[in-house]
Amino acid sequence: MVKLSVNVNKVATLRNARGGNNPNVVHAAQTCVAAGCHGITVHPRPDGRHIRRHDVFDLAAVLTVEFNIEGYPSPEFLALVCQVRPTQCTLVPDPPDVLTSNAGWDLRGDVRWLRDVIQQLHDHGIRTSLFLEPDPDQVRRAKDLGTDRIELYTEPYARLFGTPEQQRTFDAYYQAALVAQEVGVGLNAGHDLNLNNLPYFAQHIPGLLEVSIGHALICDALYMGLSQAVKAYLRALGYPV
Repeated sequence: MVKLSVNVNKVATLRNARGGNNPNVVHAAQTCVAAGCHGITVHPRPDGRHIRRHDVFDLAAVLTVEFNIEGYPSPEFLALVCQVRPTQCTLVPDPPDVLTSNAGWDLRGDVRWLRDVIQQLHDHGIRTSLFLEPDPDQVRRAKDLGTDRIELYTEPYARLFGTPEQQRTFDAYYQAALVAQEVGVGLNAGHDLNLNNLPYFAQHIPGLLEVSIGHALICDALYMGLSQAVKAYLRALGYPV
């Protein structure tokens, strides 16, 4: 079944808005784990506007589930990841000032340097994933770079879910997933998935291993509580909770 990794960036955003340590990122992550999630995701950005460097170390010290650190592979980011050695590192092409991840890698240019980055992570025992658009050519190029997995950027699917364009958009994800299976790359997905659009995606994308969900889950937690929100997303994935 598809695993759920909860992105706790928004918990840190709320904490940082007031200062201090409330809400506590580690406590929130442990609450998610106790509710049944399979992993925790963070995205430490250079400006520290949500997850900060100390959060990464604090979480790594206590997590009993998979830890996924995502970010742009700058020297500083890679040094942090290689020191922490999470289960997975998801590489995204975000410039430092972007509000949130809003595009996958374009692997058609000279990105041979990414091969070296992936090898560096492998040398530290870290599974790698590249954030990608649902493009079969990009999936094949990702495989050639040596990545273990890809994470499909699902904002276009989420935005058009429930509209006449839903099926056309979904078909691109389906075809990308088939190519991932064909070339032997693991498949993750994330961005704007929520309780409405997640079940269809999870049920119909072949080979889907993991979804990373943060913003929508934390928003739902404001109404139903964090534990109940995690359980609602697990039910959306088909878990009997």
